[in-house]
Parts: sequence; structure tokens; C-alpha cells
Amino acid sequence: MIPYSCQHVDEDDIAAVVEALRGDFLTGGTTVEAFENALADYLHVKHVVALNSATSALHVAYRCIGLSEGDALITTPITFAATANAALMCGATPVFCDVKYDGNMNERKLESLITPQTKAIVPVDFGGNPVEIHAIKALCDAHGLFLIEDASHALGSQINGEKVGGVADMSIFSFHAIKPITTCGEGGAIATNDTALYEKAKKLRSHGIVKKALWNSDMEELGYNYRLSDVACAMGLSQLKKLESFIAKRAQIAAFYDEIFAGHPNVFPITPPLHVKSARHLYPVLLERSLWCAKEDIFKALHVKGIGVQVHYKPTYQFSHYKALFGEQRLPNTEDFYRAELSLPCHQGMDMEEAALVAKTFLELINDAQGCRL
Repeated sequence: MIPYSCQHVDEDDIAAVVEALRGDFLTGGTTVEAFENALADYLHVKHVVALNSATSALHVAYRCIGLSEGDALITTPITFAATANAALMCGATPVFCDVKYDGNMNERKLESLITPQTKAIVPVDFGGNPVEIHAIKALCDAHGLFLIEDASHALGSQINGEKVGGVADMSIFSFHAIKPITTCGEGGAIATNDTALYEKAKKLRSHGIVKKALWNSDMEELGYNYRLSDVACAMGLSQLKKLESFIAKRAQIAAFYDEIFAGHPNVFPITPPLHVKSARHLYPVLLERSLWCAKEDIFKALHVKGIGVQVHYKPTYQFSHYKALFGEQRLPNTEDFYRAELSLPCHQGMDMEEAALVAKTFLELINDAQGCRL
């Protein structure tokens, strides 16, 4: 099976983990800070806080801005559930903005969703393709809202040469195994240029406790055990050194697909604009409308042939938990995007022969698929 994405761990990474395991501290040591500093340098931001998952990072970020019961935040339904779930964990209400046909939040539809209860806007860089972050930041500034960018897909993405992560009040990154780099399977981070938010995030990450003198410490507020271990950060440091080569390999495969699919009447790649560099966490394509009814059959057939496609994402508001809380919702572009989207394998563990096999098999199935009227 060629998975749509997977980790790429080599001997350098294994050696880094072994060295950390032989060190004096498995957690709470200096490797965590070294990883945070390396990430901050890479992203060109002042501060980074490493956490044990991007979900934890979202939860802490929401707590840092004081998100609580009675508040609302605006986000996208085309994302992993954690983006909205972390708002529920704070007692707040997620409000969903419709998307464009690149899977990103439609920034032109945001202002009509803002109410007195709105505290933040949380866009997601779908597949690594950056949102219109400067337009969203201007809207947040005009309305006195926080901007938290869920950049879990976008470590290494750029807009006009500027790396994603430095515009929002806080930006969230993920080091889950299938992301371009991993920290032993799970991990996340908050990047920020705001020192007060940085200090708050550090405190919430570790039980709300601050150290005083000698053995004395004080728990100043309720926090969490969201720390990332030195072992995980050792792998992160090793992987970070290879991030640009990983992104280059993903870009090579994506460019190959783009060329193969160009002009096809039933397959529409989502190609980032020229001023944007995508980390290519995903390679999403949209099926022509008449093939939406055949998508499940195409998905199954690809898996039978060893091509591990995936769908990103079922809209968050379609989950039964969200329906129970907020009733039925429907956003037209989101519904169409969900019915059209498939994610093809595109990652640094692939070679070009595998990419050619993916493209050939996919197009054969597309060309044989029976269309329908919608």
C-alpha cells in the first residue's frame, strides 16, 4: 500500500533518539528548549512553545486569550475536528465559515459572521496552502479580535517568501507522524511574537505551576500536563534539519501530478498561486461534479490496488456530537468540496515510480467511472 502520507525516519533520527534516551533527562531537560529555539529561528518568530500535540497547542492558545463560556470563535469546517473541539473544551461556541474551492476559509464571508460574542478567528492552511492571512489579520484588527492560525498543515509554507507563522497572534503547528516532520509520532507547537502570550502558554503547558526559589513553586492557575519530552524533541531537531528537503520532494511529486492532470476534464488539482509555497502536506484533487456519486467506488478501488487515498475532511458540523449541540448545518461550498475532494499520496517516502503508478491507476479508474446527474 502506498499511503497518502507517512513518516520518514532515518538513521540520523534514530541516533538522535538513542542519544536522548541515554541522557540525564527524558523530560524537562534542555533539548526541549533547543528544539523550541530552532523552530523559532526557522519560522523567524520570537517565541515557540512545544507541546505534546497540536490539539494541546490549540487548547492552550484558546485558554491564553481567555476563551470561555459565552464566547464564540469563527473557524472552518474543512479541518480535523480538533480545531473546533478545543473551543468546546473551553466552553465556547465554534462558528463555521464556508470555504473556497481550494479548501481554505473564504475570508470574504467572515465579517458577516462576527457578533459581540466573537473573540477570535481561527483559519486553517488546508493541505499546506496558506490562507489569505493578511486580509484576515486586517479584519481581526478592525474588530478587536484575536487571530490564531491553525498552521498544522503548513510548517515550511510561505507567502511572498515569508514563512507561515509570524502574522497571527499565535500559530499552531503539528508534528504528527504524517506531517512533513514528526516528533516520535505526536507533538505540536505554538509560535508567537507576543511575549505575554508565550509566558502564559508555558505556564498552562505545565499544570499552571511556576518555580520560585529552591524547592518552592506555586500553582498560579489550573493548567495541564501538555509537555513534550526531550526524546521527542531530539527527533524533532533531527527532522527539522531535513524539512526543506522533505518539502522539495513533496513539491516534486505534486508538480508531476499537476502536469499529468493538467487539462483533464474530470480531475482538478488544487494548485497554490505563484506567490505561495506550500508545504504540500496533502495533494488534494477535486472530482468533476458528475463523478461525485462514484467517489466511494473510486476510493475503494484505489485501496484495492494499493493506493492509499484519503478524504479531507468530513465537515466538522456533520459529526453527530456537533449536530446534537448545534443542530443541522449546511454550507454550500463546504458540501460541494467534501463531495469532490480526494487526497492522493504525496510525501517524502515516495519515489517517482510510485507517483507514476498512483497517477496512472487513478486516471484509469476516473476514465472508467460511471458518471451521474446531480
